[in-house]
Amino acid sequence: MRIALDAMGSDRGPAEIVAGAALAVRETDLQVTLLGDEQVVQPILEKEKVAHLIDLVPTTQVITMNDTPIDAVRKKKDSSIVIAFDLLKKGKVDAVVSAGNSGAVMAAAIKYLGRLKNISRPGIASVFPTLKGPVVVMDVGANVDCRPNHLFQFGIMASAFYQIMFGSEKPRVGLLSIGEEGSKGNALVKSTYTLFQDSALNFIGNVEGRDTFQGNVDVIVCDGFVGNVCLKLSEGLAEAVQSMLRDEIAKTFKAKMGYYLARKAFSNFKKRVDYAEYGGAPLLGFNGAGVICHGRSNKLAIKNALHVADELSRNKVHDHILRLLKDNNPDAPAVKDEAAVAEGVA
Repeated sequence: MRIALDAMGSDRGPAEIVAGAALAVRETDLQVTLLGDEQVVQPILEKEKVAHLIDLVPTTQVITMNDTPIDAVRKKKDSSIVIAFDLLKKGKVDAVVSAGNSGAVMAAAIKYLGRLKNISRPGIASVFPTLKGPVVVMDVGANVDCRPNHLFQFGIMASAFYQIMFGSEKPRVGLLSIGEEGSKGNALVKSTYTLFQDSALNFIGNVEGRDTFQGNVDVIVCDGFVGNVCLKLSEGLAEAVQSMLRDEIAKTFKAKMGYYLARKAFSNFKKRVDYAEYGGAPLLGFNGAGVICHGRSNKLAIKNALHVADELSRNKVHDHILRLLKDNNPDAPAVKDEAAVAEGVA
């Protein structure tokens, strides 16, 4: 598969992106096309000794984290993010991976590829570790203001993604709320509950925040505001727990000896909660395959994000979404998202 990789978006700089691409092409048969400033990226490719394995498409502009997504996509047409999706539109690559401005990635995906039929808003899914296996949470930041049909579509898209990545035919879907009862939650959650209850999805009802890491649900649905708070809170908690453990271990000789004896367990724990192991967050609901990485992604995260993009494209995740959408709402008319039209990304 041919994956377009934005070399200019990471907080760590192009060197970490190129290092991740180098890991991927050395380990697999993936074809990676890097996009970025040739004078910056080419020397890194040569240093990594993969210049003969990775194509480089020179670009002259960079969309920064401070740029307004819609305006940046319109004005910076020779940026790495925009050119990447233009290549996808033209069929020159099979998927796009970027650790850059997530809003710009979303805007470029919609502008150049368009939304899937009957999907009003694409969203971002994220994989969380649990006690029993992974759980997919959607949306985690793309759509902060949602209507019930948006959340219902998030459930369909996340279920299709879960089927592809983790092999479950009927993933368990839960709606994030403040209580398990169907009567609990705000007006948005209550209305969405009814849509899921009447669907063919394997809907298990409302789930609370504490259920996220128990492993008793496969897909958790929420709006992008709540999802992003959950994501950032979880990342911060994992980092804080690791820091607290290090502090406690350093306090006494016995604790240090205990760590020495249990260092394998500590290493495994760190791996389980490391976002890099899951690569990036798939952008679902547009006519293509795309993965958004954490801004501070290291080379391992980039390598794994390329693998996720490969799986999305190879298994045609958009076709799975369309089939699942048809099974659950066969008579749905084509959807026009007025907000997206007003923003000029529809």
